[in-house]
Amino acid sequence: MMNDYPITLKRPWPLSSLLAGAIVLALSSVRLLAADSLFASDPQDGSAANPAPAQSQTAPSAPTAADLLAAADAVGSSGTPAKSPTPSSSPAANATSTNATAPLPKATPAAASAKPLAPLPVDEPPNLAEPADKMAASAPPPVPPSENVTLNLINRLVQRGILTKEDAGDLIKQAQNDAKVAAQQAAVTQQAAQQAAAAQQAAMEAAAPPASDDAVSVSYVPEIVKTEMRNEIKQDVLAAAQSEGWATPNYPSWLKDFRPFSDFRFRYEGDYYPANNASDTVDTLNFNAINTGSPFNVSQFQGTQTPPLNPPTYNTTQNRDRLRLRFRFGADMNLGENFTSGFRIGTGQNGSPVTESQTLGSTGTYGQQGGNFSDYAIWLDRAFLKYEFGDDPDKLAAITFGRFDNPFFTPTTIMWANDIGFDGIALQGRYKVLKGFTPFFNGGLFPIYNTDLNFSSVNQPKYASDDKYLYAAQGGIDWKITKDLSFKGAVGYYYFQNVEGQVSAPQVAYSAADQFSTDDSRPSFAQKGNTYMALRDIPSTVDNNFGTINQYQYFGLATPFHVLSANGRLDYKHWEPFVISLSGEWDQNLAWNYNSIVNSGPANLPGPINNPGSNGSGYGGGNTAWIGQIKVGSGTLQKRWDWDFGVSYRYVESDAVIDGFCDADFGLGGTNLKGFAVGGNLALSKNVFIGARWMNATGIAGPQFKCDILQVDINSRF
Repeated sequence: MMNDYPITLKRPWPLSSLLAGAIVLALSSVRLLAADSLFASDPQDGSAANPAPAQSQTAPSAPTAADLLAAADAVGSSGTPAKSPTPSSSPAANATSTNATAPLPKATPAAASAKPLAPLPVDEPPNLAEPADKMAASAPPPVPPSENVTLNLINRLVQRGILTKEDAGDLIKQAQNDAKVAAQQAAVTQQAAQQAAAAQQAAMEAAAPPASDDAVSVSYVPEIVKTEMRNEIKQDVLAAAQSEGWATPNYPSWLKDFRPFSDFRFRYEGDYYPANNASDTVDTLNFNAINTGSPFNVSQFQGTQTPPLNPPTYNTTQNRDRLRLRFRFGADMNLGENFTSGFRIGTGQNGSPVTESQTLGSTGTYGQQGGNFSDYAIWLDRAFLKYEFGDDPDKLAAITFGRFDNPFFTPTTIMWANDIGFDGIALQGRYKVLKGFTPFFNGGLFPIYNTDLNFSSVNQPKYASDDKYLYAAQGGIDWKITKDLSFKGAVGYYYFQNVEGQVSAPQVAYSAADQFSTDDSRPSFAQKGNTYMALRDIPSTVDNNFGTINQYQYFGLATPFHVLSANGRLDYKHWEPFVISLSGEWDQNLAWNYNSIVNSGPANLPGPINNPGSNGSGYGGGNTAWIGQIKVGSGTLQKRWDWDFGVSYRYVESDAVIDGFCDADFGLGGTNLKGFAVGGNLALSKNVFIGARWMNATGIAGPQFKCDILQVDINSRF
């Protein structure tokens, strides 16, 4: 054992050494009578210190008792005995002790005239390194010396005629067997020493007195030995824990492939409208409110049918203060064999695709949640299955089914809001062709709207479906230009099928319950900014008093959308984690046509309904959008006091992108806006940070609209 505990080691007697010693002692007693004649020619001290023995020129004579006793004495005092099977590889082998030796019986009178001999230790074999005496001249031919002392002794005895070769062979065989047994015992002893050292690790600093005067107490353990012990103990413990299962937490095995996550945001928002904003009803029509409810009777607004009724409109004059929250919870699950599944649920005031913020105290669009401390709705936000082709992140492809995060590279929000989710099938891939240069591809098929199976619910036969899809493809590069400079950019094409409004077949409406053939071409969700046209072709007949009553109308987008988009981000990380990032985006609706918009709509209500020109008539919208922004600070908020700060400016014309899918915060959402935003974030811990933003938005086409927004957030995540 190690550390401060005493260590006492004894040298076991090899059986071969005991046999050789017994033979020497037996033969010496027979030859004592001839000792006087041989003492004169012995070396002076009979020890290994005189390595040149004298050789007899006459007939060989037997060795004297003094010779043999001196040889035996040398073994006990200065010879090299056979190695004992002590665990030299264990830490305990550094400590040794020497036991007291018992004296040999006194020499006979025949040897009294010789130099006194040192007593032979009882617990040690004779010293076999003694040089040959005068009898060596007549011994058998010498055998090459061996490193094994026992073999050398036996060979010397054969040379001197004391043993026959047959006896010597038996002794050697027995000695080899003894050595084999000793080696096995050494292995067992070494293992026991290692286990004992581990058991006493906690008592390294405890001191204990030596067991005897011959024992040595070891109170210092070298660092290299401590490290070796520590590693061995750790490996033993881990192996035992794994084999016995006691270190594994007691939970179902599937949990190790289940990664939950969540985030929470509490926000104060101030919405401020400067003076002189337009407040006319036509200029502030809320098309989303009309299209998600009953059709609006235009005759009541025009004053040709009583009672008078105004359509829903947006607020452009009254400041508001709101407290809002967003909570999301989800998980990713590793299904094995490159399959992954996931889900996420979250808040949302009205199921909006572009924001999951819930205004506290608000009942929402459907009037079935919130207010008076009642509960808020939770929506299914993500649910998908994903399969990845390959394991190399630089050479990877994936296909995803369900509802999932935006699969496209979009560093800004002028086309796609941060919270938006995509429905359908997405394909993604990347392939590194050069060091630091990796092209990538994203694409897919995404259903936007699926016509009700029974549309129209009140008519027979049913109307043809008007399903809406997005077909999209994007290609780009991820390029590490230098050690500190990197660029990522992409060009994409987004083909929105059937999102534009379609004029119905002529039909007379008798009530708000009537349904027209193209009612489902209206957007099921919108913010504001896109140009709208009327959808229902209601001819003037006697049934509607020649177009003065019962003009129940829905509205649809006045232009198709086939958007070409280019974006990029340049990062400079020389002072990492401090990062400077420049990003931008440019979008253009290639399907936009000025004349088509001007001439859109049915005969009873032709032309665009909103976004008039500068003179208040015609059409003043456009099809281009762009944004530039700079951000400095920590690349990611990973620890306390990490921060970032950013400034951006955008110019988004009315029909450049679909207003129902873009940023929901700037100008309270939508298109037909320009202006700047400034803000930043500060981490309070690894998982908590605060942020603030100020946004100044101004309308582009149509009457004056301005809106300033202040947002102050506290966020948490895990």
